[in-house]
Amino acid sequence: MNEKNNIEIVRHSLSHVLAAAVLDMFPEAKLGVGPAIENGFYYDFDLPRTLIPEDLPILEKKMREIIERDIPFESVDLEIDEAIKRLSGTDKVYKLELVEDLKKEGKKKVTLYKTGNFVDLCEGPHIKKTGELKDVAFRLDKIAGAYWRGDEKNPMLQRIYGLAFRREAELKKYLENIELAEKRDHRRLGRELDLFTFHEEAPGMPFWHGKGVVMLEILINRWRKIQLEHGYKELRLPNLLDLNLWKQSGHFDHYQDNMFFTENEGRKMALRPMDCPGAILVYKEDVRSYNDLPMRWSELGTVFRNEKSGELHGLLRVQQLVQDDAHIFIGEDQIESEVSEVLEITEKIYLPFDMKRSVYLSTKPNDAMGDAKIWQKAEQALRNALDKKGIKYGVKERDGAFYGPKIDIHIDDALGRTWQTGTIQLDFFMPERFDLEYIDKDGKKKRPVIIHRALMGSLERFVGIITEHYGGAFPVWLAPVQAIVLPISDKHLDYAKKVASKLRQENIRVEVDERTKSIGKKIRDAEMQKIPYMLVVGEKEEGVNEVAVRRYGEGNIGQLKVGEIVSMVKS
Repeated sequence: MNEKNNIEIVRHSLSHVLAAAVLDMFPEAKLGVGPAIENGFYYDFDLPRTLIPEDLPILEKKMREIIERDIPFESVDLEIDEAIKRLSGTDKVYKLELVEDLKKEGKKKVTLYKTGNFVDLCEGPHIKKTGELKDVAFRLDKIAGAYWRGDEKNPMLQRIYGLAFRREAELKKYLENIELAEKRDHRRLGRELDLFTFHEEAPGMPFWHGKGVVMLEILINRWRKIQLEHGYKELRLPNLLDLNLWKQSGHFDHYQDNMFFTENEGRKMALRPMDCPGAILVYKEDVRSYNDLPMRWSELGTVFRNEKSGELHGLLRVQQLVQDDAHIFIGEDQIESEVSEVLEITEKIYLPFDMKRSVYLSTKPNDAMGDAKIWQKAEQALRNALDKKGIKYGVKERDGAFYGPKIDIHIDDALGRTWQTGTIQLDFFMPERFDLEYIDKDGKKKRPVIIHRALMGSLERFVGIITEHYGGAFPVWLAPVQAIVLPISDKHLDYAKKVASKLRQENIRVEVDERTKSIGKKIRDAEMQKIPYMLVVGEKEEGVNEVAVRRYGEGNIGQLKVGEIVSMVKS
């Protein structure tokens, strides 16, 4: 058994021990579900009272007592009707619902696991005895609310989260990273650095401030430059489209619970959750030839997702977002070459960010649409493109889009957290659904293939990720303010403005601190704003036409001419 599977079994076993401890403390508790998750486990409970933080150490102590007793994990396979009989009763209402649903699906048998007096519906696997958990580093972490089966129409249960690692050092490192993550929280930094804020009047929709807009424009300008180098034309398409279009594209069937709807003169409309149908309508405006392909259309598309309020999280989970999207119309024989080209573009986009990248091939999901043979062909084409580029990749089974397999780009931040950002998706389904055609060199009509492609993904989410990665101390090329001039007193203000003017002429983003504050206060505030270069000017500096330079995180680096500062910033 490999280490990853091993720790998942340990974490899942701990969730059972937690449930046994809760039943010991609250015999009348009703049990929800308790899976292993990344970094630990959780279990959901319907309890006679609301839990408080002080309950966690009590439950943790009970868990350790159960572990010390070295109780075996015993499994039994039951006919489903026998399981229903055993689970009948008010204290097993949630488990009973799960078993009855399994019966409706045609399941004949289920597995129950017993740990002491605790019996749970569970497929396993588990460790053999609780004593095997003695050396595992774990702790109960927090309490949260969770709707039964994730549906807000169902009862709200109480969820207890736990952390679990093989070794104490791993748990300690994780807790240190959590503390660092709180300090790097992009929501706090966005407000402190005057980048963006959020308001209840527009939940899940960021209010971008001037400095935040500067950052967005820097990212967008790099993106546009790279698109032009690779022959893309940029589209700008409507956000509100006829509901029938979304039904035809298949998005309504898959995303209707997360879409915004309205009516216009009795016509049902929807805000777009994706960009692709608009590009498809543009493709259909004319007769297309093999000479036109590949047709590369990029778009900074604003899309809308009707997320539940409890799922919103700063820039990382929003209701309005901009995707650095593209839709490429190609022939089947162009798949490998075009995917290779997109992979090259991806490398260019991520080059300036000091973040490790990983690549995954995501295969046919359970809700896939279209012919299985086409799926096999599409997946093989993506494999071939990755292999020819010499890119190492993992496989995420059944994680593709409903209309085609995809390549996903993951990045690791400074705290070792992994984020999925870019994606390259092959689509044979929508060209069929929308009856897309092109005239091939033999004069016959053929179906194009669409590559759906986002590089950074959501710009909002990407800014949130890099804000936490850099802790708000952005590299000079990305910093909204690259330099700030700090006059020691008011009489040096004119010289400070002259220095700033020369820097602006060289396209350096610079501000002047004109406040009547002490130079110490100005420096501290500039440090708090994490501005890369602080340029102090006083009588001595003005006398020799220079500035005293401080670098964020380094302190004084000497007295320099303005031209030397320009070279330093631009390098």
